[in-house]
This record gives sequence, structure tokens and C-alpha cells, in this order.
Amino acid sequence: MKLRLSFLAAAHLAWSLLAPLAARAQTPPASSPPPKAADPVETQVAAIVAGPQVTIVHFWAPWCPNCRAEMTPDGWAKFIGANPDVKFVFLNIWHRDQDPAPRLRDGALGDQPNLLLLTHPNPSRAQADRLNAFLGLPITWIPTTWVFREGRLRFALNYGEVRFDVLQTLVNDSRDAWKH
Repeated sequence: MKLRLSFLAAAHLAWSLLAPLAARAQTPPASSPPPKAADPVETQVAAIVAGPQVTIVHFWAPWCPNCRAEMTPDGWAKFIGANPDVKFVFLNIWHRDQDPAPRLRDGALGDQPNLLLLTHPNPSRAQADRLNAFLGLPITWIPTTWVFREGRLRFALNYGEVRFDVLQTLVNDSRDAWKH
């Protein structure tokens, strides 16, 4: 009996300490609308992702080894061709004024009607000066790939190279009606 009372007292103490913290904790929404854009490129992309279609925004740079690894004819070009109803925006950031055309050409990218190629006007790669947020969302690594639908971020892959089978699943899930 004494052990049971000690357990209940400990549980009550834990609850009284943790309940206020749990009440204050906020879970971010599963998807949220992007805030107002800050520059012309951001304004253009914000208008595109606000559309009813699934839109993929992909951040990359010509010097980036991970970006180059996924820019093959069997990578992005094949994926874009297999998803003609999806709008793709490739945004060249942290580019140090490097011309993206050779990398895009090597990846057979540029002629797809559902692909928009943009270069952000800030070329800096230096941590203090570079583009660190876009549409109010952090950019901490490239490549970074975001999936939007109807102006809401559905999925964010912020870690590097994308696996196209995983990305296809996220696109398919984004096509489905969300009830929340």
C-alpha cells in the first residue's frame, strides 16, 4: 500500500510539473501558408505556389556536389517528365555568380514546359550574407526541396539529395485532398 501511494504521489508530482509545459507547447500546423515575399524572385515563386497545382521548389547551386549528383538525365529530368501536372521551380541560390546553364544542360533540364529556372539575385555563399530564408521558411542546406499545394507547404526535404521514389510518394500524397 505504501509503495502504491508513493507511485501515485510521484505521478501526481510529475503531472503537476509537466502539465503546464505541455499546455504551453504548440504544435506547428501540418502545412502553413507562406508569408509575404521580400524580393521579386520570392514574389514570383509565392504566386506560383499559391496555385491549385502541386508545386515543387528546389534550391540548388552549380558548385554543389550533392546538387550535381541528382542532376542527371535519369534524375530530375526523368522525374519532371513523369509528372507533367506538377509545376517545378528550380532556384539557383548561393551560386557565387556561376552560370547554371552547363549543369542544367548536363542534367537535360531546361526544355520542360512545367519547369521554371530562376537564379536568386543574392549570389553569396557566406553564412552572414547568403539567403537563409525564403517564403518565411529557413534554408540551411542545399539541395533543399519543398512540395506545395494551394499555397501551403506540404512537405520539406531540407537535408540534401532527394530520393525520387520518396519524392514521388510526397507528390502523390500532396495531390490527394487533405481534410485538415
